[in-house]
Amino acid sequence: MSFFRLSMAVLFLFFLGLAITTEADPNYISHECSNTTTFTPNSTYQSNLNLLLSSLDSNSTSNNGFHNTTTGQTPDIVYGLFLCRGDVSTDVCQDCVTFATQDVVQRCPVEKVTVIWYDECLLRYSNRSFFDSVSEDAIILYNTQNATNQTSFNGLVRTTMNDLATQASSGARRFATGATNFSSFNVLYTLAQCTQDLSTSNCQSCLQFAIGNLRFGAIGARTLTPTCSVRFETYLFYNQSAVPASPPSLSPPAGLPPPASGRGNGGLSTVTIVAIVLPIVVSVVLFVIGYCILSRRAKKKHSVTQEDDVENDMTTVESLQLDFASIEAATRKFSDDNKLGEGGFGVVYKGTLPNGQDIAVKRLSRSSGQGIEEFKNEVVLVAKLQHRNLVRLLGFCLEGEEKILVYEFVPNKSLDYFLYDPEKQGQLDWSRRYKIIGGIARGILYLHEDSRLRIIHRDLKASNVLLDGDMNPKISDFGMARIFGVDQTQGNTSRIVGTYGYMSPEYAMHGQFSVKSDVYSFGILVLEIITGKKNSSFYQSDGADDLVSYVWKHWSEGTPMELLDPTLTDSNSRTEVTRCIHLGLLCVQEDPADRPTMATIVLMLNSYSVSLPLPQQPAFFHHTRTDQSLMLKGLETDQSTSKSGSVPPFSVNEASITEVYPR
Repeated sequence: MSFFRLSMAVLFLFFLGLAITTEADPNYISHECSNTTTFTPNSTYQSNLNLLLSSLDSNSTSNNGFHNTTTGQTPDIVYGLFLCRGDVSTDVCQDCVTFATQDVVQRCPVEKVTVIWYDECLLRYSNRSFFDSVSEDAIILYNTQNATNQTSFNGLVRTTMNDLATQASSGARRFATGATNFSSFNVLYTLAQCTQDLSTSNCQSCLQFAIGNLRFGAIGARTLTPTCSVRFETYLFYNQSAVPASPPSLSPPAGLPPPASGRGNGGLSTVTIVAIVLPIVVSVVLFVIGYCILSRRAKKKHSVTQEDDVENDMTTVESLQLDFASIEAATRKFSDDNKLGEGGFGVVYKGTLPNGQDIAVKRLSRSSGQGIEEFKNEVVLVAKLQHRNLVRLLGFCLEGEEKILVYEFVPNKSLDYFLYDPEKQGQLDWSRRYKIIGGIARGILYLHEDSRLRIIHRDLKASNVLLDGDMNPKISDFGMARIFGVDQTQGNTSRIVGTYGYMSPEYAMHGQFSVKSDVYSFGILVLEIITGKKNSSFYQSDGADDLVSYVWKHWSEGTPMELLDPTLTDSNSRTEVTRCIHLGLLCVQEDPADRPTMATIVLMLNSYSVSLPLPQQPAFFHHTRTDQSLMLKGLETDQSTSKSGSVPPFSVNEASITEVYPR
């Protein structure tokens, strides 16, 4: 997978909202090639691919801006399509598709599974049918400038985009745009589009996924997937003349006569009337908006009824609470045969509900000092956090001394189950490991910045990263400190919750935690994923006291590739591996201020235009194991064991940022 920065000239064009002329090349955004499935040059498959690209090119003159087709027979069959943005002209569409058919074979010369995005169109092909199937691979673009009133702005964006998704999915062209006033002088422009092979339900599903991955809080953002796209901006970024729609306007108060042309009404000119009426209209509108906001705040003073992380407020205590008998039956009375793992917060069991749904049941230990109402409130808050890289909390049970949490069941166990087992390491090739690293980073970024709770995980480690059926990572045990009643409102704590080896030095020694504590843990996890070695047991071999020292030694000596898990020798990208090692060392620097934020980490992982600073000497380097063991005294650690693990781009201009990263 490769991602390239757009030129500053294109950024400038975005900023001005200029249309790309037909003479210019299309505005390249990104491409994705799967290097796990390739074809032999001059093979039958390549011949069929050439025919398919020619067919797509010749059909680009169609008026609907979409075409899908197949070429050849199994096993050399090729499926392909193109989709032009719904507002571009036929000529622009044709130019984009023609360019794409030539450009894609340069960027992906022997890959069978490919998609390439431009601002005006996308082109996609594969050796397997993908028609009417939703893809959840995504490219995220966003503006680095945040909205001033994020709560109101995010609410408007979410509501508007959801309405637009319904409109687009029900239309024949699977395309819709919108323009909505969010103040007297500012307009929110929106766009949603699916490939036309998608059914109404699949289009709606894809658009909701894309909306869920938008970077809320920014004044402009978009999500691109191989099957749909969504975008919002505070400037007009599409060809409005090609999309008939009434421009947004402030309606005058009822009863006002239309302005007269010329002089009249006692000699008042039109300009004079406008000068008198406009301030009155604006004042009335602002008064009404202010009154509504104040009224809503008064009603919601003692309750949380809106989250940035959910589409509505259906998540309540009543909707989440389950009875103990149902949980007991689902887990066969908490049978040892159903036991999945055990950690510092409790034991986890697999269960099956009467409807056949598999669940993971965490039976919390009884040492929580939280009251019942506080426990319920925290569960409801955490249950509202929904992200593709977080394990979803489905419900809870309170009965007597029992406090139970119910999670979605994740089938492929936990990352450590594969990562540290010599017989299973081979199932994690480099592309999967790189995807896992990126997914973990996005999940933590969501907890740190994109959810109103601003959760610090405090126990990020391989056993708390679960893998779904497609080996996508899902972080578990996020918010456990909140649910369990551990004070997480201050910058320090007398109760250390975590696993030694992953804890940052300032947290382990002084109880000081921050988002940079999670960054340190993430860095350790990245180094473990690359080396296939477990940090906590590393002292047993390799001539180093710990994993960080071992990595720093090779980095300093200029031999970073010797760190690589031997099972990856035939499936790795040297550039990606080296960059990840570099990033891991930046995350484990001793001074928290030197560590990057998770937002920067996500950009560094997937945008080669972002240069990485040189890492400083990592924390704990030159410390002996005796020093480290002394730091453990008096700390409460969570050395969990797991049977299956199924528990839970930089720019300052005002156009959407054009650095990309995959979802």
